[in-house]
Amino acid sequence: MELKINNQENEILAVLTGRLDTVASTQFATDMKPLLDNADKTIVLNCERLEFISSSGLRLFLTLRKATLAAGGKVIIEGMTADVKQVFTITGFLSLFDFR
Repeated sequence: MELKINNQENEILAVLTGRLDTVASTQFATDMKPLLDNADKTIVLNCERLEFISSSGLRLFLTLRKATLAAGGKVIIEGMTADVKQVFTITGFLSLFDFR
């Protein structure tokens, strides 16, 4: 699992690549600290290259969502694969996030 974070004009772009499984979630929790530090901004999670997300990964997405709501920012998810979208659908997470 790889996370690349780019500060853009009006938002923070985070590109996720690989599998966000239970093992990778530990490192992702550390890697996403810059996103939490910018929770007052719009954070775009680009998931075009995210192959899989486990319940641990979903928990971290939810942690980021809660932080942005509390700080006045928001999370937008873009480019979900069909497999990842299915996990969001089954778990009810589709209603929790904005998508583009």
